[in-house]
Amino acid sequence: MRVASLAVAVGCWVWGALASGAVPAPPASTPASVRLEASATYDALQRMVRIREVSLSPDGTRVAWVESVPGTAEAARLQVRELAHPERAPVRITASKDGAPCPEGSLSWSPDGRQLAFLSTAGEGRSRQLYVADASGAGGPARRLTTLKGVLAAPKWSPDGKVVGLLVIEGAEDAQGPRGPAARETGLVQASPPVKRFAVVTVEDARLRLVSPAGLFIHEYAWSPDGARVAVMASPPPGDANWWNARVYAVEAGSGETSLLHAPRWQVAEPTWSPDGRRLAFIEGLMSDEGNTGGDVFVVSVPERLAAKVRFGEKAVLPSKVPPALDVTDGLKATATDLFWPTAERLVFGAQAQGESALMAVAPGGGEVTTLWKGPEHVAVSLGKDGVTSAVVRDSFTQPPEVWTGPVGAWKQLTRLNADVRVTVGDVRSVTWTSGGQPVQGWLVLPVPDASGRKAPMVTVVHGGPAAGVLSTFNPQTALFVARGYAVFMPNPRGSYGQGEAFVQANRRDFGFGDFDDVMAGLDAVLASAPVDPARQGITGWSYGGFLTMWAVTRTQRFQAAVAGAGIANWQSYYGTNHIDTWMLPYFGASVYDEPEVYTRSSPINGVKQVRTPTLVLHGERDVEVPASQGYEFHKALKTLGVKTQLVIYADEGHGLRKPEHLKDRLLRTLDWFDANLPAPAEPKPRVRAHAR
Repeated sequence: MRVASLAVAVGCWVWGALASGAVPAPPASTPASVRLEASATYDALQRMVRIREVSLSPDGTRVAWVESVPGTAEAARLQVRELAHPERAPVRITASKDGAPCPEGSLSWSPDGRQLAFLSTAGEGRSRQLYVADASGAGGPARRLTTLKGVLAAPKWSPDGKVVGLLVIEGAEDAQGPRGPAARETGLVQASPPVKRFAVVTVEDARLRLVSPAGLFIHEYAWSPDGARVAVMASPPPGDANWWNARVYAVEAGSGETSLLHAPRWQVAEPTWSPDGRRLAFIEGLMSDEGNTGGDVFVVSVPERLAAKVRFGEKAVLPSKVPPALDVTDGLKATATDLFWPTAERLVFGAQAQGESALMAVAPGGGEVTTLWKGPEHVAVSLGKDGVTSAVVRDSFTQPPEVWTGPVGAWKQLTRLNADVRVTVGDVRSVTWTSGGQPVQGWLVLPVPDASGRKAPMVTVVHGGPAAGVLSTFNPQTALFVARGYAVFMPNPRGSYGQGEAFVQANRRDFGFGDFDDVMAGLDAVLASAPVDPARQGITGWSYGGFLTMWAVTRTQRFQAAVAGAGIANWQSYYGTNHIDTWMLPYFGASVYDEPEVYTRSSPINGVKQVRTPTLVLHGERDVEVPASQGYEFHKALKTLGVKTQLVIYADEGHGLRKPEHLKDRLLRTLDWFDANLPAPAEPKPRVRAHAR
């Protein structure tokens, strides 16, 4: 469960006790002029260009990136620039027949750096297909290599440049993963869940061949240096539910024969081969979401001849012995998030470290970890083969994203796509405090001081996950809150990335207790050091942040307003209704049927009679990660008990809102709720003096 991005909404809402297709009016206490100003500011921020991915060519001479097309939901432009001539305009690569922007992305360079493979709808519908194009733009239109009905993902060239690997779900174009809106289920439910398989497409004649076993759902893969096999992170289907049980396998590219390389205790991601192909590195740790990677770096030896073969059928037959894996960052007070193996003697990994982004290096056998770069910003990295040259996307609370290139830590700005985008804030602080004897970190963004000298109201924003972390990154929510005069406090309590694996695991079997104590201790630290008003405090969050918001209002009266998005009100009912319950087992230690008391202990619904805080509840109609029934349950309890509350259900949305009108409504509605329930104190009336006659 992750924090979703932000959101005049059209569809089916529940507004208080009413179900209606009409757009509910904002609270009467929000002046129309104020809401119009916020709407205009939001629209201006949506004209910002988002850079969705960046990729450095193998020889380091070119950089490609995918940039959003403002005003559209998914359309993008693929751009390529020669680094030797940064003064030249980038070359656009597209499969679109008329040049109109369409959904395109998932870049992969050919080994010689001359061609780009990518996925595109080419303006022909929703289904993305594989295309290959000359990276210089001089080779004519992009060439289509697939015509598959289904879902394609993660194209990667083989080392010899003859084929492109893909992950393929055949015949299931509506498979959008657990965060997307669920397909409606009728009839026999989940009779045959879709399987994502590794496939190869020959570049010369566009032949597609499925390689991996039909009984294995592939989540990630990486080509070995000789192209003979791929390392995969895979689980039994249904894959969306079983990613938390994924193991590390090797699949022979020719035969599909599969061998088990590692049976992890926790979750695994980022398979990365050593340059000689004799070892495999990966990240293993307690992770609450596929794609939101964090943990320690592990290395396992890969023998030339693999004997631990696996048979898949109705029941997989697994070998009893697998090679041991070495944790080469054991005890590191940071969280590895991305992984590269540029040279035999050095692994490089991206990391979150005490709320900052970092690039670090370690020997494959372990030892001292070296920090190559660290900074208070968000960085997405594509590292060159030399382990030094890189292309990155950099952004922060106050700086929108741009592409930079050069040696690690000595980057030079390449693009100025958002040169006109500006966000005005008063101050940005990394805040640290102690809770439960442990150091905790968070971010505080203050508004420009009020001319009246009054202290600012503050909203505590709790991130989702819980295995995630707040970095200084550009986002409309923080920008609009600060523009409206709110201070924004974003804590990284126990369970968060950034302080090592022990800190991530510190909230296991303890949801709502130690982590909530950390949030409240951080709130005290901010109140003691920053010009914020203790009597005007709000709290909000999405997913796990929505749960902790629901939990907060059952535990304290210190918040005068709350907005809970996609939150969990009742862990017991949630266990039986969500589609990804496997994620809960590492956290709770047992199923709800074996130890119901662990789930009961952390359920906000059991403390709901203590709530006095006005609480807005938001949810996606077709959310399978956190079903909308959780929002209904909490809202109904508050309404029955006479607590001020409203419920908004966004039509046809999943766990992460996607429709632009819903994203906008979510944010503006949240601002309106805080305005209505955290009003500024009235100006004192001038005293009238009596005059003696």
